[in-house]
Amino acid sequence: MQANSPASAPDLGAIQEVIEAYTHLEGPLLPILHAMMEAFDHVPEDAVQPIADALNIGRAEVHGVISFYHDFRTLPAGRHIVKICRAEACQALGANGLADAVLTRLGTSWHGTTPNGAVTIEPVYCLGLCANGPAAMIGDKVVGALDEAKLERVISEAGA
Repeated sequence: MQANSPASAPDLGAIQEVIEAYTHLEGPLLPILHAMMEAFDHVPEDAVQPIADALNIGRAEVHGVISFYHDFRTLPAGRHIVKICRAEACQALGANGLADAVLTRLGTSWHGTTPNGAVTIEPVYCLGLCANGPAAMIGDKVVGALDEAKLERVISEAGA
């Protein structure tokens, strides 16, 4: 199944197709949500009720799982995802101030996307670069020893 562009919402038929591919599994909720992310780059709001109906659970339970796990989004991400480490080691080295500065500069909040759709900022809890923090991940590239100038350069290169 091909992912939809962020501008178009998936139709209910495509959502139902994803759900039906996993309902035979024991404990299918997480596999369904991961499949939604793969198919649509997010879990569409229009998918919550069909998932709940298919699994005979409440909307609140589906929403609770979506909101609990940081890997699930309810809105499409930007073209580039920048994950800023929020673990204690990076916090001790100034990650909170860097995060606050970049969020303010971009005019967004955690999980938010810049107005031009270029960058989504997400928190992550450890990138394994504790000795060289603060750290961030841009796409699949980890960058350490961040300061405001280096993080600004990374964000600018991503198009924000």
